[in-house]
Amino acid sequence: MITKIGDQTLILGNSLEVMPTLGMFDHLISDPPYEQRLHDSKSKKRKLRSDQGNELLQLNFKGIDEIRDEFVFISSQIVSKWFIVFCTVEGTTLWADAINESQMKYKRACAWIKPDSTPQLNGQCPAQGFECFVTAWCGQGHSIWNSGGKRGVYTHLVNSNDRDGRHPTEKPHRLMSEIIKDFVKPEETIIDPFMGSGTTLLSAHRMGVSATGIEKNKDYYEVAVERLKREYTQSSLFQVQYIKPVQEKLTLDIDKK
Repeated sequence: MITKIGDQTLILGNSLEVMPTLGMFDHLISDPPYEQRLHDSKSKKRKLRSDQGNELLQLNFKGIDEIRDEFVFISSQIVSKWFIVFCTVEGTTLWADAINESQMKYKRACAWIKPDSTPQLNGQCPAQGFECFVTAWCGQGHSIWNSGGKRGVYTHLVNSNDRDGRHPTEKPHRLMSEIIKDFVKPEETIIDPFMGSGTTLLSAHRMGVSATGIEKNKDYYEVAVERLKREYTQSSLFQVQYIKPVQEKLTLDIDKK
């Protein structure tokens, strides 16, 4: 099943099967399943919020371990610039090892700082206050991006007011917008092989960038379609806000939360 919404394309299917059929993309930006060890530790339903917001859901899909190497190989064949995937801190080495076995060049692990991350409720060790994403260069020659000497540290709330909440690992759209602004030019293209509820595509639309997303879970796919349709309806009413990619400084005012 394929749904076109403006410049965004949403595909229901298995990414390993679909990716080789789509041709080339400039960038891959995605949030794959985490390592199976983390999935196993999150197997019980979690009730963590006290503000009546949407709870984090169970991880109802398999970890990345079994398909990581194949996914990296396929990605190296269809991406011409940046390969960017989220992972656990412990998973950065596993991703780096897989990337270094391919024709891509591993560059850096970056950090997403979570000011509102859950405390360590049993008090037995420090809580996890950040998540990583790894970056690799698929192009020829030196890697290039839009942000000069900027550090690879991104600070955004997990539970922002506009969180949809229907996917257990939904990323904040402000985080994804900042990543797109740093790595992608407006005329370039993105593929997200693990689209989930569609935040990368939603952020790409707001940045004026064309993106293709793949999701094999029908429920999440339908959530992504719904979110993108709603976004395009709203942007058509306020079109002046979407003429150019967002260039303003993205700030976080914790005191207002």
